[in-house]
Amino acid sequence: MDQTVKAHDCCSTKETSSDSYDLIVVGAGSAGFSASITAAEAGKRVALVGHGTIGGTCVNVGCVPSKAMIRAAEAVHSGASAARFPGVSPCEHAVDWPTVVKGTADLVEEMRHKKYIDLLPAYENVTYIEEGPARLVDGGVAVAGRIISAPRVLIATGSRPHTPDIDGIESVDVLDSTDLLTLPTRPESIMVLGGGYIGCELAQMASRLGVKVTLVTRSRLLPGAEPEVAEALTDALKAEGIAVETGLAYVSVAQESGGVTLTIKRDGKTEALAAERLVATTGRVANSDGLGLSEMCIETNARGSVRVGPDMATTRPGVWAAGDVTDRDQFVYMAAYGAKVAINNALGLEPMRYDNAAMPWVVFTDPQVAGIGLSEAEAKAAGHEVKTSVITLDNVPRAAAARDTRGVIKLVADAKTDLLLGGQIAAPEGSDTIQTLAMALKFSMTTKALGETIFPYLTTVEGLKLAAQTFDKDVAKLSCCAG
Repeated sequence: MDQTVKAHDCCSTKETSSDSYDLIVVGAGSAGFSASITAAEAGKRVALVGHGTIGGTCVNVGCVPSKAMIRAAEAVHSGASAARFPGVSPCEHAVDWPTVVKGTADLVEEMRHKKYIDLLPAYENVTYIEEGPARLVDGGVAVAGRIISAPRVLIATGSRPHTPDIDGIESVDVLDSTDLLTLPTRPESIMVLGGGYIGCELAQMASRLGVKVTLVTRSRLLPGAEPEVAEALTDALKAEGIAVETGLAYVSVAQESGGVTLTIKRDGKTEALAAERLVATTGRVANSDGLGLSEMCIETNARGSVRVGPDMATTRPGVWAAGDVTDRDQFVYMAAYGAKVAINNALGLEPMRYDNAAMPWVVFTDPQVAGIGLSEAEAKAAGHEVKTSVITLDNVPRAAAARDTRGVIKLVADAKTDLLLGGQIAAPEGSDTIQTLAMALKFSMTTKALGETIFPYLTTVEGLKLAAQTFDKDVAKLSCCAG
């Protein structure tokens, strides 16, 4: 339903409007552009307030630079690991870190223009305002000394890296993910705090580019992933020489002449870990400070994330939010999707509700880790009688031919209905494979139907068919392409 901004008893600001639009979008990243384009195509006048670097997190400091450097690291590793094929000698590539970083920065600049800046002229209804930070006021937004008015506002200001609360950390020169990707010189060693997807990706990337890496996390790697999948990734990282330290508590951290020392406690014993630089990858926090949200009665959670409903509306009528600034999924494609949901509802176009039931996610390590739907634990918590299937990659012909059997596939299904509920995979080509499982869940396939589906031979995705058959059969006893 269309909503309009109006003063509440609990909070009201009195400022005069001078510029009027149908919609104001605060934040010019993926969510902001998605919202602006959707509204412009509906014939609405849009004020797009930059409130930061145009392009947002993904293109500037997130997906684009990290995946570019991960790919560079893959190329280095491919040469070094070539000896797994009989008759092929390995080769060691020289790595010029500063040039890799510069090349990545050049790509970021190109993508920022191609996917954001150069798109603006194509949408005459969108006015880009880049003066700086914005603040919500009654009836619109205040930015750079002017008031922009509109009956609808979308908050899409994204997020930033979180610094962990560890004794002594305020005196340490801590790098975040952005800093590591732009570091002008290669450090001899780094200690990565945090075993989530960012920590795992960057730890392996840096290691393959010649940095000695210690990866430290309180629980285990990828705590949200299936245990079998997390274990497969842990084994792979350790095999490449990364020191993986898990199941511990942070005691303190200190800057010393030779680098950084982290004191930890594990199994009742105190230990000291050291490296030249410390990299914190312990999550992200919403960019909601300074927006005047509390004055506008817009609720946030403990980490500053804006609370939104399934229609992406905030607790203030006339104000919606999308992307990393909200309490929803923090993926760039979900930011764009959430913005589309918000604008369709805000403008009364097509009623939409945020639905992540068939949302795939990917960790760009090697092996890649990907998943969709419910894990075994989540399915049980949701009240399902659960059955699972787990196969290691040595059962997948593609992996055998590639001489790379690192990984595992796990499927979760309802034992009564046979409906697929979710699945995860750790495999060198797991990121592309997961979309097939996404389609299977979207169209409510059973494990029997998936197991009877024709898949091309010698592909990683064939592993899904084999995993589906494993619910009832021993795939080790099946011939090639067994149906």
